[in-house]
Formats: sequence, C-alpha cells, structure tokens
Amino acid sequence: MPASLPYLSGSEIRQKFLDFFAEKGHQILPSASLVPEDPTVLLTIAGMLPFKPIFLGQRTPEFPRATTSQKCIRTNDIENVGRTARHHTFFEMLGNFSFGDYFKEIAIAYAWELSTKIFGLPKERIAVSVFEEDDEALAIWRDRIGVPEKRIKRMGADDNFWNSGPTGPCGPCSELYYDFHPERGDDEIDLNDDSRFIEFYNLVFMQYNQDAEGNLTPLKSKNIDTGMGLERMAQILQGVPNNYETDLILPIIKTAAEIAGIDYAKADEKTKVSLKVIGDHVRSVVHMITDEIRASNIGRGYVLRRLIRRVVRHGRLIGISEEFTPKVAETAIDLSESAYPNVRQRETTIKAELQREENRFLKTLARGEKLLEETITRVKQSGKTEIPGNDAFTLYDTYGFPLELTQEIAEEEGLTVDLVGYEAAMKEQTTRSQSAHETIDLTVQGSLDKLAENIHATQFLGYTEAVANAKIEAILINGESVEEVEAGTEVQIVLDRTPFYAESGGQIGDRGTISGYGSIVSIHDVKKESDFFVHFGRIERGNLRVGDSVNAQIDRSCRRRVQANHSATHLLQAALKKIVDDSISQAGSLVAFDRLRFDFNCPRALTPEEIQQVEELVNTWIAEAHAGVVEVLPLAEAKAKGAIAMFGEKYGEEVRVLDFGVSMELCGGTHVNNTAEIGVFKIISETGVAAGIRRIEAVAGPAVLEYLNLRDKVVRELSDRFKAKPEEIPERITNLQNELKANQKELETLKGELAITKSDQLLSQAETVGEFQILVAELPNVDAESLKTAAERLQQKLGEAAVILASSPEPQKVNFVAFFSPKVNKKGLQAGKFIGQIAKICGGGGGGRPNLAQAGGRDATKLKEALETARKQLREGL
Repeated sequence: MPASLPYLSGSEIRQKFLDFFAEKGHQILPSASLVPEDPTVLLTIAGMLPFKPIFLGQRTPEFPRATTSQKCIRTNDIENVGRTARHHTFFEMLGNFSFGDYFKEIAIAYAWELSTKIFGLPKERIAVSVFEEDDEALAIWRDRIGVPEKRIKRMGADDNFWNSGPTGPCGPCSELYYDFHPERGDDEIDLNDDSRFIEFYNLVFMQYNQDAEGNLTPLKSKNIDTGMGLERMAQILQGVPNNYETDLILPIIKTAAEIAGIDYAKADEKTKVSLKVIGDHVRSVVHMITDEIRASNIGRGYVLRRLIRRVVRHGRLIGISEEFTPKVAETAIDLSESAYPNVRQRETTIKAELQREENRFLKTLARGEKLLEETITRVKQSGKTEIPGNDAFTLYDTYGFPLELTQEIAEEEGLTVDLVGYEAAMKEQTTRSQSAHETIDLTVQGSLDKLAENIHATQFLGYTEAVANAKIEAILINGESVEEVEAGTEVQIVLDRTPFYAESGGQIGDRGTISGYGSIVSIHDVKKESDFFVHFGRIERGNLRVGDSVNAQIDRSCRRRVQANHSATHLLQAALKKIVDDSISQAGSLVAFDRLRFDFNCPRALTPEEIQQVEELVNTWIAEAHAGVVEVLPLAEAKAKGAIAMFGEKYGEEVRVLDFGVSMELCGGTHVNNTAEIGVFKIISETGVAAGIRRIEAVAGPAVLEYLNLRDKVVRELSDRFKAKPEEIPERITNLQNELKANQKELETLKGELAITKSDQLLSQAETVGEFQILVAELPNVDAESLKTAAERLQQKLGEAAVILASSPEPQKVNFVAFFSPKVNKKGLQAGKFIGQIAKICGGGGGGRPNLAQAGGRDATKLKEALETARKQLREGL
C-alpha cells in the first residue's frame, strides 16, 4: 500500500462518501429493504434498483440529487464466494444519483475529486474505461481531468453499456480501476487482469431510450446512476489482499475460526475458503432476516435457507459440530448496528431463525449420510468402484451434503466419485438457476396482463362511498384465472368498481366483504396491480362466477381507524418540521389499523423534550378541529402552493392535495374530514433505523385508548405485586435487580468454590502416559461454567496434561469440558475437535479452541461410555 494512502475503516468510507455528496447538494436517503418494490426482482441486487421507477419515467423524484449506501444481495455467482478476492452474496453499494440534473462532465469530476482528494488515491494508480463509442467521456477524462490516454481504455457494450432491459432508458458506462502494480507500465494495459486492477466505481450515463427494434433516441432528461463497492474500496484503503480481510468481514471470519479452534492466518487455502463463505453468507442472512425474510422452499425464503445451509455445511467442513450460527451472527450484528440500528433491534428474531434452520439442516444432513450409505452399498453390490456423479450431486443439492465429504467417505470405502458426471449435473442446475435468477413468478400480474384486453380498469369509489354495487370482472386462484369458485377457496377478485382502498403510499388495503346471490367473501387485503384493484379473500359461503353482480362493502370501523392514523401521520410530519427541523422529510411510512410508523431524515435522535413538544403540537391541532380540504391540481401548481411530495412516489399530471391548514401534502390515501375526528395522538417510540434515518411509531384514535388501557393494566398489576404506588415501581424494580445481581454473583462464586473443592479430590485419579498426565472423570451435579473452572484448575495443577471432565446436572443434559496443555496440542490433539467427537456419543456435540473446549449432550445413560472412549483415545494419542 502506498505510504500516501490513508487507512479508513468501512464505516468511515461509507460516511465520507455520503458526506461528500451531501455537500454537493445530494439528499442522503436510507438503504431500501432487501425486499424490493419492483415485483420483477427477487431481491435488491443493485444500488439503483429503488430508483428504477424514476429512471423509467414512472415516478417524479422529490429531489434532483440523491446519495445512498444500499444493501444488496446477489447469488448468481455463489460458487465463486470465498474462492476469488471480490465475489460476495451481500455487499453495500455506495451511489450518487442525478435525476435530470447534472450529467456526464460533473459526474466524472465528482468521481475524480472523491477518489483522489477524499479517499486519497494516487492519480497515477487510477485507470479508466469508457464505452468504445463514447468519445465525449474519453475527452472529459483526458482533457479536463488529465488522465493519460494510455490509461483510458475503450471497451465494448458487454462491459460498458447499461440497460434495464430490452427497452427503456440506457446509456454508456465509465468505470474507475485501482492499479496495484503501476510499475508494470501503461503500454497495452489490460483492465480485466484481476491480479493488477480492481474496478471500484462505475458511472452510468443514462442518455438514450431504446425501442423494441434496438434503436436509440436521446432522452429529454438525462440521469446519472453510479455505484462504488464499499467492500472493494475497503480492500484498497486497508491494504489487504482481498475483500474478506477488511474490517467489514474479517471479525466474522475470526469468530468462526475461534469456534473451530483454527488460526485463520495459518489455515490452509481450503479452510480459508470455508471461513470466507461463512463470513460472507452470515452478513447476508442477518440482513435478510432483519428485512423480515423467513426461510422457506420458494422465492426469497429459498435463497435465505440455501445461504444458511451453506454456512452450516462449511462450518462442518472446518470441524464445527456444535450449534454456532447464532454466535457468529452476534459479530455480524455488532459490525452492522452503527449503520443499520434495526439489525440490533431484530437480534432475537435473527438468532432464533438461525438456530431453527441450523438444527433443521443438521437433521437433513443426517438423512444425507443415510442415503450415502445406501448408495455405497448399491455401488459395491454392483461390482463397481465409482459413485455416480448424479448421486453425488443429489446428495449436495437436495441434502446439502458436501462433495468433499462424499469423496472422503467414499475413499474410506475404497470408492471414487464420478467428478465429470457431478460437474455436468452442477452445470445443468446452474443453467436452470441462472435462467430464473432473481425473478419472481408474477402469477397474479401475469394473469391480469392476459385479461387486460377484455376487462376495464377498476373505478375507485372509496373517497366518498363505503358500499357499492359492482360486477366481477375476474377471479383468480393462486394467480390462475377461473370462471367460478366455491366456498372455502382463497381467491383474488377484480371488480369493475370498488369502495376498497388498495395498499399504496404506506396505507394498507381495506378489509370488508363482497356478497351476492347467497355468497359471502371476507376480504382481508387489497392490492393494486397496474390499473386493477385485486381483492384478496376467502369464500365463506356460496359460489361466485365471473360476471356476477355483487355488493362490495368495506369494514367502516377499520377504515375510520386507518383514516385517523393516516391523517395523524400528516400532522406528525408538519410538527417535526416545526419543532425539530424544517428540512425533515419522509423516508418511509406505514399506516395500519392499529398503529402508524413514520421514517424521516434526521442526523440525530430527538430529545425527550422534542418528542413531548411534537406530541403536544399534534394534539393541539387535533383539538383545533382543522377541516381537511381536498383538491385535484396540476402537479406544478400543487408544488407551487407548498404541497409536500413524497420522494419516490409516482405522480401523474394531476395530483390529489390534502390541506389541513397546518399541513399540505400530495396524497392518494383516505383521511378524516376534520382533525377532531382523530381524537388523540400518542407517540410510542422514537428510534434509529439507518444512518441519518429516525423512526417514530405512534397510535391515534381508538388505538390510543387500547394502548393506554394495556399499560394501565400492567401498572396496576405491578402495583399490586410490589404493594407500591405507581410512581414507586421504577425504584422498587431497580432495587430488586441490584439484589438479584448480587445474589447471582454470590451463587456463582459458591458454585465455583464447590466445584474446585470437588475437583481437588480427583487429582489422585490422574494417570501418567509418557510425559503427560491425563485425567478423565465425572464431577456430579456441576453446571457448565463451574465445570470449566474446575478443569482449568486441575490442568494447572497437573502441568503438561489433558483433562476431560463431565457432569449431568439434569437427566437429559450432559456437559463436557476439555483442557489441554500446549504440549498436548503439539501431539496433534485439539480440545475442540476431541470433545466434539466424544459428545456425539451422548447425542450432542461441541467445540472450541485447541486448548479449551466445551460440549454438551442429551443422553446421560451414555456418559460412562463417552468417558471411557475419551480415556482410551487420550492414551492412544499421547
């Protein structure tokens, strides 16, 4: 690393990037969820994805310039993870975006200033690529920036031309590369040489529209979309050989290595690959679970399950037999929480999901082992010596059984594995996977597209009507169009007109019923697909046919609740602007029947006084009974009047404006007619959800009474239990906590002393094996921590020794601990691997460091057998 290159942590790189573009007039926006709004994409795969509707001209942006650090997941190159220096499933893409504002020359200037002045990259170490036909970009780099022409390479469309699909906005790219070996000279440089260059910044100049025939026409509004890989920049600025050894990932790797009793720096390449896979995949699964993805066998859930299983599989390859994913996730959470506080808030859920999936997969692996045994028997009986490649691949793909493990077991049985057949099966599966990569089966949307020529767009009546007569235009079951349905069926119904509000702008869809001809359908959700309102429900009684006349009726109570929460959200934003900072803007929202959630841009936490003032101001406006005035105006006129538009929302030529006097916003949602109808407003919490983004959760209307009643009930119960007044409860709880901590500490001390006393009586049982002492014994009724304390003391007293202690504090629980001296390790015995194998005898597992390890089991009846096995193996090993 050049002496002039500054070391920056991953967090510092992220913040410097965002701060730089904020100073250049860009609005800092939070990372979007890994679950994208775009229904054609399975996961958020690029920093530009949240802005795709803007680039496609479907939405009008609130800000002309924006900057983000976007969480992304890609799995199309999953087999390369850990094997190359830069492939990841999870990565952060730093981006700056211009929506019809600045273009090529300014974007290039910003990129150069950021790279050379902010990050301090030496100019002579930067090379540039441009699209082969983009003379303009080449001239800017050469003539304005001063990059030598030898270090500017023209490249073809495959590398340097971006498009979002066969049609739509597109344009040339220009990429910045860091040169690790400038001493090799500038003659005929090859930017595809990974040993010399790393691409760290990509600038996309969206200047054309491509039609179905491939013709390009200039866009009226030219856009900029850039992406800088945080992990790649960290590799450069931290002077490490690959992305995995940066401070963004290495701590996770070291945690896994410690559990396995491995020194990462001294590990062989095969072990390092497994550790890198664990380090990468754990980041992915932590953020996926945070964004409310759950493991399953379809869609995003399948991606999550596959990643978790790869983590577990690679853990087994490096000798981890105990449950370990929650512990490794702790490190990933620690690394993420400063930029993504919601990761810490979801810690319990993350660990529970990992624990559940890990245990489920271990059972799957056990089935794989059984299948392999059957395969080996079949092969031997046929007189052959090779396990078919298809069988080996089935073990890997279906049961998560590693090829390396299949080969190892096969070798023990005198067999080989057909690697050619295995690779062919793998290639076939990869082709299938890539052909369907990162897309969702849009069954509902696809069916509606087919029906669109025969049905009309849904007419929405819900602003003024709660009940309406309508005709059924389409019925779908699991996305398939049908003519008739009967009772007990889950359906999606499209009407020609409806009073039901479809989920949009943060407001959830209405609930209610559709009835007619003796049939009743309970509607639990409504979504908008193109111009159609899709009513999701269940046929409770009777049959329905396409063409039937029905009565559609919303649940008025639910509508009133959601209206109160939605209007309160508008008042909340106005109050935040007035009390905290006028520059505050919405960064996301949820308006439900029982609560509201409002995310907003703010660089700091609100003070308790500010929260109270905001709450009081909203309630003051509610009490003042401000009437809501609704107008439909041209977009430009609405903005001129001061109406607030939400960033990223799609607005047409004309917009709906809701004005309460104290707030004015563009909004298509349903609202109260007068603020007095809200009743009362209560803030429940104020937290951080991402860098520069805060979240307020609150309740309004009837939900406030439910919230207060619940808390009143809790306070009364606590008062009764503590025999104290409500205001005395906090002090009483604090005293009890302090007393409990003191008692627990005293108890732990006594347990440790008792274990030491018991353990001293075991010294006489130690036996000499060569120059070593070995002690294998049971210490009854001792917990795991006390067992560890006793083993450590015994090893210290015995000197060069191997100590194995066990205890069964409960009928179905066994604890083991192993303490080995350094000379024992030199004999090839590692405590982690050793005790993990012994614990298996009792139906458990475990592991740890080479000198100290703990394990557990469930079958206490096998404890004597386990200890005898341990004693025998120690004698043989020493």
